[in-house]
Amino acid sequence: MDLLWIFLGSIFVNNILLSRFLGCCPFLGVSTKTETAKGMGVAVIFVLVLAAVMTWIAYYKVLVPLHLEYLYTLSFILIIAALVQFVELVLKKINPALYKSLGIFLPLITTNCAVLGVAVINMNEGYSLVQSIVNALGSSIGFLLAIILMAGIRERIDRNANIPRCLRGLPIALVTAGLMSIAFMGFSGIIK
Repeated sequence: MDLLWIFLGSIFVNNILLSRFLGCCPFLGVSTKTETAKGMGVAVIFVLVLAAVMTWIAYYKVLVPLHLEYLYTLSFILIIAALVQFVELVLKKINPALYKSLGIFLPLITTNCAVLGVAVINMNEGYSLVQSIVNALGSSIGFLLAIILMAGIRERIDRNANIPRCLRGLPIALVTAGLMSIAFMGFSGIIK
């Protein structure tokens, strides 16, 4: 039951984008089209879950036994950068169109604070390996959910809404993100 609460809590209550405000750069940059948002969300799921496993192993099996815990930030960033390079190579081979549409935002997963944030949250909460994987999976599904919802809303706004000129583009996206964040705050009392 504990794993279920971690999973649901990381999707809805502690949504990495809408509650913790981590990973906003790709959230705002890639959420203009639903198809691109899905691709970014799936790439983040893959990187986040793998990063959670690799950083947990690095922290608890290498850094802690050697009393080098203070190097966790540096080691986590190196691990995440290597994983993103791997995802970039795989995506370039498997789906070149998606690779091209993600453009600069794919390498930005390396500096996406959501990926590093989840690794640090796992460490700070003292999660076991399984709990870390569940939290990473839930957080990345929450990321996917938020970015797809945002992309859908932005597509509808672009097609159907008569937005004043001064609010078009990023300003209306920020207003929308704020409203989505308020909506997700409704989940805050469900799971601690």
